[in-house]
Parts: sequence; C-alpha cells; structure tokens
Amino acid sequence: MDYISILKRLSTYAAVSGYEKDMAEQMKELFGEYCDDVGIDKFYNVVAIKRGTGNGKYRIMITAHLDEIGFLVKSIDENGFLRLANIGGIDSKILLAQEVTVHGRDKIPGFIGAKPPHLLKPEETKKAVKMDDLYVDVGMNAEYVKNIISIGDLITFKSEMNELQGGKLSGKTVDNRCGIAVLLGVMEELTKVLHEIDVYFVATVQEETHCTGAETVSFNLEPDIAVIIDACHGDMPDAPKDETYPLGKGPAIAIGPNLHRKFTKKLMEICKEENIPFQIDVEPDDTGTEAWITQVSRAGIPSLLVSIPVRYMHTTVETVDVQDIKNAARAVAAFVKRLEPGREGIQCLSI
Repeated sequence: MDYISILKRLSTYAAVSGYEKDMAEQMKELFGEYCDDVGIDKFYNVVAIKRGTGNGKYRIMITAHLDEIGFLVKSIDENGFLRLANIGGIDSKILLAQEVTVHGRDKIPGFIGAKPPHLLKPEETKKAVKMDDLYVDVGMNAEYVKNIISIGDLITFKSEMNELQGGKLSGKTVDNRCGIAVLLGVMEELTKVLHEIDVYFVATVQEETHCTGAETVSFNLEPDIAVIIDACHGDMPDAPKDETYPLGKGPAIAIGPNLHRKFTKKLMEICKEENIPFQIDVEPDDTGTEAWITQVSRAGIPSLLVSIPVRYMHTTVETVDVQDIKNAARAVAAFVKRLEPGREGIQCLSI
C-alpha cells in the first residue's frame, strides 16, 4: 500500500467532530475495496465487515477516529470579521496567521488574524492570545459575508500534507488519519490470508469531543475484542521523555488497567516473532482515547490500544513517520491472523 498517497488523500477531507458526513461517504467507498459489506450508521460511523471462516461466531472490532479539530462561526461583526468557537482541543497560541476554509454556501478562504505586535500595549505582549481575541478575515464586507456565511458554519484549517526527509509527512489531521491509514493497511494484509474471526473495521466519529462514535458503535456491535488505533505524542525538544515516543521506532502498544493484559501481551509476542518494531506506552489511568469508552461498553470488551507517534499534535504541522503506520498495520493484521478460538492466550474468546 502507498501510505504516503493514502495519507495525503485522507488529509484533504474536512471532518470536524459532528460534521463527518462527507468524509464518511468517502470512507465507505475506500473500505468497500477490501471488505464484504460497508455501511454508515446514524452518527456517521463507517462500519465495514471482513468475514472470516468461523461462521460469525467471534468478532473483533478495530477502530480509528476520522474526525478532526476545527471551529464554528460564533458571530459576524459589522465589518465582516468572523469570531470563532473551537471544537476539540485547540491551543490558541498556534492560531495566529493560520489559513482556514469557511464552509458557508461556498467554500470561502480566509485567515485568522489578531493585532500585530506594533499595536500591542506593553501589558498585552506578556499575555497569551485568547480565542475570543481572534477572528477570521475573509476579505469581504459584512453585507456580502452575511449572504454566504451564517453563524454556526464550519471552519477548518487549510494545510497541505508535505513530505519531509527520512520518510516523514507533516500536515493537518495526521491525528488520526494515520489511524485510518492503518485500518486500510490491515484490510489489505487480510485479503492475502484466511482468518477465522470476523473483522469489523470502524472509522469512528466525534472522538475529539466525547468519543460518542466509539461509545455507540461498541454498544451496537458488542465485539469479543477491540483494537483501538490512535495517535500518541512523538518525541520533540523539551517534551517529557516518558510521555513521548520516537518517530520511526514502531507503534506504541499501551499497557495499563484500561487495556486487556493477556491480549496486549500476545500482541507484543507476535510483534517479536514477526520482527515488527514496537514501543511500550504506559497508561496508568484514562488513556485519553476510545479504549477508555470501549472497555466498559455493555458487559465489558477486552480492549487494546496501538498508537502512532505524532509530533506537534493538534496543529497544522502534525508529523509522522510513514514506517510507523506500516508497522502498526502489520502488527494488527498479524494479531488478527492468530485469533483462533482455543489457541493459547485467547481462550477468553469462548467465554
């Protein structure tokens, strides 16, 4: 699979939490190339099934969220400037001079502005910029703006995916379009082999707000086991070493009370046998991912978490090593291949 081309394609879709419909339609088409059935549920989760040889007796769910952070138009002032309301975790310090797209009646280009340093008062230079102090300038007067843009319209970042040296990519929405790329990689790997367990691939929605998509789809599918694919923090200067993971050294497999110990150990053993590099992510509490929600769905679902190291998360220059995506797909696919009822280490599938 050409992961570079796939990730570039995935990054072009707008899918802010709660506004994922258009991208869901695109994912339905992509997933349909590999899976037996694909559907979109009421919340716009994309659910694809790749059937195994076990007559549907056991099922594994593999998820990655497709949504992204973004904004809504909060107000339009008398001069046509748009005020912002953020969706998801956004640090206002990264917003100055960012290019954006306003999704009104048409897609309107704009940028986020604020007072330049020359006009700041001395006391203002010592303060971090606040979201309420920022605005979007679309270059038009208020009368024209109000004809094509309404309060509540969506605003997304505009940023192209760039190839860096060393097999790395940088751009917006790497979190978690890299996870969607992993799903596609696993699908492709599984087309080459027979597997007993039915595999449900789910591109989930609204993770950046309240993990709503994972909560509803986990309850609906009630799988025997779940693997959550997400992003974790990549290494960068001045960041805590025990909370970040080097790019290019493999996906991070999480351990902790939120994750199923037996299956996690099995995944690590498989990676060692298959010579797939991986790192260990220690999560003593809430993982901050869909694994936290999935684990306690219905009567409980044994859950695993596999994360791709991503630098500069929730910015327009999120950076990933393509090799980590490839190795994550290899690891999860190898895990699925080994899921046979009664096999050592996975007997609990028959409980």
